[in-house]
Amino acid sequence: MLSIGKTLTPEQRLSKAVVDVMAKCHALAGIIMIGKREVVYDHTQGRCDTSKMKVRTACTNGKDEWYSAEFMEPLNDAKLRFVVIHENYHKMYRHLITWKHLWAIDSHLANVSMDHDINIKIMDEYGQDGWVKFIEGCCLNYDYRGWGTAKIFWHLYQQKKDNPDGGGDGDGEPLDDHDWEGAEEMDAEEKRELEREIDEAVRQGSIIAGKTGSGGNRDIEGLLEPKINWRDALREFIQETCAGSDYSTYRRPNRRYLQSGEYRPSGVSEKVKCIAEHNDMSGSIGAREQQVMISELVGICKTVHPDELHVSYWDTKVCGYEKYVREEIDHVAERTNPVGGGGTDVRCVPEYLKEHDIHPQASIVFTDGYLYGGWGTWDHPVLWVILDNKSAKPDVGKAIYVSTEDM
Repeated sequence: MLSIGKTLTPEQRLSKAVVDVMAKCHALAGIIMIGKREVVYDHTQGRCDTSKMKVRTACTNGKDEWYSAEFMEPLNDAKLRFVVIHENYHKMYRHLITWKHLWAIDSHLANVSMDHDINIKIMDEYGQDGWVKFIEGCCLNYDYRGWGTAKIFWHLYQQKKDNPDGGGDGDGEPLDDHDWEGAEEMDAEEKRELEREIDEAVRQGSIIAGKTGSGGNRDIEGLLEPKINWRDALREFIQETCAGSDYSTYRRPNRRYLQSGEYRPSGVSEKVKCIAEHNDMSGSIGAREQQVMISELVGICKTVHPDELHVSYWDTKVCGYEKYVREEIDHVAERTNPVGGGGTDVRCVPEYLKEHDIHPQASIVFTDGYLYGGWGTWDHPVLWVILDNKSAKPDVGKAIYVSTEDM
């Protein structure tokens, strides 16, 4: 028996699916209103005003949505509702902002991991009575229930490393395309505005869903919790403490005017000379987390362009110390050699710097915060990136708290 929806145009069918989802999933209603929605008639057609990426099935850049008419045609109403919810879950969970670093490591596994995570959520929330139907062949492994995108990604990434010829496929293919490049094309103000829109939509959706007892509310509480994006905080710290600035000073008179008897200040441009990153090797922080941290730092260095990046590994002493000049910084992740493993006494790091006459403009210390003997004495700005331990309270510098799930 044909669904009534089969007699409608693709635009009408999509509009009907959107109305159905908004009527049942009150928590998603505000998210669905964000951005534009468009049907693309030829899957080889470029997406007009965004990127040159093609629409194979459906696609989002975290704000807008595109749906292939060719892909939609054989789908019944329940499957089309699944696709609409899928695209808007990507938007609600800010996937193309949050997991950009995973995409940079392995774009396919990033797409697979995000889809596993939200497909499980969709089927758990709406799939019990047949109102939505899963699309066969896409990512859905219930063994990953409750894992989250990052844990799924690193599980599949390790499988792929262990078995390059067949590991890491992740039991299915992504349902849709994820326009990472289109997301990147948004400027900083557009991204901030999108964040505000999503926050407000989630907040209002949660209130309505709570009052009506409608679906889509199981995972909303976590989205409403105030969170600090540790990557943004890390970048902000480095830019505030290290970024070069131009200023005038009378300590260095302008030579052009000295000859005529005038005493004027000269312009001085401060350069970023040295940033240091220090890794806790006591055993509680894994190689993966260290790799993510270093990769993020290297990315920030492309913005502030330090002359040097120093990387150290410590337990009760500094076990390894590496110096990279500007031309080498892009290759830190593959060249660095983590060493050590024992107790945890961070005081050895500033002592080592002083002993070897090393003067970074800023230090970033990556640790679990379970330290012996205190936080040390530092003569320059320090940022503590503390993993899975919100009880740690440094008495020097600034601290940001990171969950393993967020890396």
